[in-house]
Amino acid sequence: MLQLIHYPHPTLRITSKPLARVDDSLRDLIEQMFEIMYEHRGVGLAANQVNLPLRLFIANPTGEKDSGEELVFLNPVIQKASGTIEADEGCLSLPGLHGTVKRNKTVQVNAYSMDGKEINLKVDGFLARIIQHEIDHLDGVLFIDRMFDQGAILADEIARFEARFDKQREEGQIPDDSKLDQQRQTWLDKYCR
Repeated sequence: MLQLIHYPHPTLRITSKPLARVDDSLRDLIEQMFEIMYEHRGVGLAANQVNLPLRLFIANPTGEKDSGEELVFLNPVIQKASGTIEADEGCLSLPGLHGTVKRNKTVQVNAYSMDGKEINLKVDGFLARIIQHEIDHLDGVLFIDRMFDQGAILADEIARFEARFDKQREEGQIPDDSKLDQQRQTWLDKYCR
């Protein structure tokens, strides 16, 4: 059973590996990801946010289960980007934290669908922001890394997340790094070879 992980969980900083195969088990994981995203009122969710080191993310710009289109991007890459725009962002792995982030206004993304078909989309607006945010996750980059002018505001919030994580580790709620490495390797062996 997948669970949303929070900063500073180590998997959030790992570069995800490209998928080599899709099976029913992966489809089930993606369905769980959608449930988690909707439960936490998100619009996108990268695999490493549920402790999967796999290069995939999901999105639904409406954030509502029975509304909009559910999108799945396997092995996504931004081919082109243009323009810039600033907007407020948040992240399910940093709940309650928001800030202004500069992103490209338009992106062209290349990926694959669950049935192996190539996706080649040029998008702008909110979906472009979601795609950039989620691909950053897959590269181990968090939106707080892009909030250059708000460092002082972030320091206290980041310290709180780190203290909570340390306490959960001490209480055995989060495995140590060697156990996490083993879990990640299991997923990589199953889907990335």
